Amino acid sequence: MPYHLNKIMEKKILLTACVLGFTAIILGAFGAHALKKTLNPEQLNSFETGVKYQIYHAIFLLFIGMSSIITLKEKAIVFYLTLIGVLFFSGSIYILTTSSLTGIKSKIFGPITPIGGLLLISSWGYLFYSILTKK
Repeated sequence: MPYHLNKIMEKKILLTACVLGFTAIILGAFGAHALKKTLNPEQLNSFETGVKYQIYHAIFLLFIGMSSIITLKEKAIVFYLTLIGVLFFSGSIYILTTSSLTGIKSKIFGPITPIGGLLLISSWGYLFYSILTKK
């Protein structure tokens, strides 16, 4: 793969990691301060779980973007599995826990959370496989 394409993909991964990290910090602060007064403890705990998984995977993507052990194709697969996984997992949790405030009908988002979790597991599993099969 040409060098410039590798650098473009690495930049895309690192910028996405920064956005995920940045927004996770904002959402965490929002949960700890603004939502603390309006959500019940179970909802707040779920919201915080979404934030934790988002920040964990922001850090994960920083590692992926800077890693030289996996190929560009492998980075791309891990990146998309992770990004879609975070959007589905954390995003659906945010919607589900705040639906009483936003008025969003959240029933359709319930099944999306485990799909997001499966995508996150798949990203880690694929990374494991990619590293394990290196010669």
